[in-house]
Amino acid sequence: MLQLRPNCELCDADLAPGSMLARICSYECTFCADCVETVLGNVCPNCGGGFVARPIRPATERREGVSLAHQPPSGERVHTKYSREEIAAFAATARDVAPQDR
Repeated sequence: MLQLRPNCELCDADLAPGSMLARICSYECTFCADCVETVLGNVCPNCGGGFVARPIRPATERREGVSLAHQPPSGERVHTKYSREEIAAFAATARDVAPQDR
């Protein structure tokens, strides 16, 4: 089950569980769409993978025990340990390679 982290790891923008702006990599690193497009170039600074839109967990319980009320989002804010300069240099090495070919 996804953690649904509450913020962008780079700019610290709030990303509510229903945010259409949240992007994740296969390791659940979480960034906002703006950072993914303008700073990261669709390259996760932690693993080098690409990003996809984070799925929205249903707020309404349509199946017993399955909803935000039963599996709440994480409250732990996560921040990347890399500087913008390190991120730019790393992203430059993979930016022109499709995520499936990295």
